[in-house]
Amino acid sequence: MIRGWYIGASGMNAQQDRLDTISNNLANVDTTGFKKETTAYKEFSQLLLRRTKADGVYKNTFGSADAAPIIGKLGLGVETNELYTDFSQGSFKSTDTNTDFALSGEGFFVVQTPDGERYTRNGNFLLGKEGILLTKEGYPVLGENGPIHVPDDKFIVNRDGMIYTRQDNTLVDRFKLVRFDNERYLKKQGSSLWNTNNIAGDYHIAEGDERPQILQAYTETSNVNVVNEMVQMIEVNRAYEANQKSIQTEDSMVDTLWSKVAKVQR
Repeated sequence: MIRGWYIGASGMNAQQDRLDTISNNLANVDTTGFKKETTAYKEFSQLLLRRTKADGVYKNTFGSADAAPIIGKLGLGVETNELYTDFSQGSFKSTDTNTDFALSGEGFFVVQTPDGERYTRNGNFLLGKEGILLTKEGYPVLGENGPIHVPDDKFIVNRDGMIYTRQDNTLVDRFKLVRFDNERYLKKQGSSLWNTNNIAGDYHIAEGDERPQILQAYTETSNVNVVNEMVQMIEVNRAYEANQKSIQTEDSMVDTLWSKVAKVQR
């Protein structure tokens, strides 16, 4: 019975992790380029139960039989295995602002931060005083030739990411768009930025069919579905309460057991 407490507690911890993830998704429903997170779980290894007495095989006139038959398997609860990002495409929102961009397809913009290059889907950029295209946090957006310099905000960007001046149609630069072999393992760093690791691997420049298209004067909304997240929140609350009640039942059973034992010993 003591084991039942731990099984119920592991279920409560798992549901708490799931609730935290859903809450974070809902909090960022209006964040440009936000990608929702999903919690994955795994079961603890199961325990095989046998009858404890007379273990072994006994023989009789009709053959042999197992003196300790298998009762069955007992699960030992669950734990949070992974928190991964769902990179499904968000919808597009028109802004009529030349410095706003959305990516149609998988891939990332590259920005230069004090800690090195970082990657983002948030194309809500602005033009700095030096004519450099910047993120809202002031990080330069990188083209294939370094930070993107434009004379003013009247520039044109085609779907391939080529940047042209509006006045004389001069090519300025091309957006540096990158892909990863294992994008789901990228780590969020805050401010709509991602960072790579050993599992996600190094980036490669997106070209050809794997290069996302760029939409100027649009932003990508988050891919969070509020209705689905609210339904999942209700499921989490019910599952949490079920595990809580199982612990209360186990506690009541233990209390009853000790009461009976005390009476017998008297």
